[in-house]
Amino acid sequence: MRTYAALLRGINVGGSRKVPMAELRALMGGLGLGGVRTHLQSGQAVFTAGGGDEDSLAADLARAVEERFGFPVDVLVRDHAYLRAVMEDCPFPAAELEGRQLHVTYFSAPVDAARFAEIDADALLPEAFRLGDRVLYLYAPEGLGRSRLAEQLARPRLTRGLVATTRNWNTVAKLVEMTAPPAP
Repeated sequence: MRTYAALLRGINVGGSRKVPMAELRALMGGLGLGGVRTHLQSGQAVFTAGGGDEDSLAADLARAVEERFGFPVDVLVRDHAYLRAVMEDCPFPAAELEGRQLHVTYFSAPVDAARFAEIDADALLPEAFRLGDRVLYLYAPEGLGRSRLAEQLARPRLTRGLVATTRNWNTVAKLVEMTAPPAP
């Protein structure tokens, strides 16, 4: 059995696309996923599964959510080792920052710097971003809501063909903790 986190994009935001967490847990249990737990109301669930890969698990969950709630939801599934590597590979001094200042955008596939070449990063300093393994790290010292860089990174043409969903550093760390194997 492996432990995974499911990241559901754009649910329970602004009063629309409601997915109650208790119903999500029941739905996931009905798919045969074990140990289902949720974190916050914004679309994070942790579970165990004995088979399947990240993409098939995400597709199964996305299909089930749409059937149950009546609207499509993009889902990414990542295992503990990947989540831990994302945290460990952070190019910014995460321990020195507030959780609201650092964000990770998870992508469904690898991205390269050419996709973001139109952004004049120097003009947006001290905000900054760096790419990693299917992720983009964003340092926004005033938070995501005030970030001019985040606004530019969110342009649809920059993420065309990808599922992309962003989490603040507190959530990144919590998902690593929740997916960690039990201590011996």
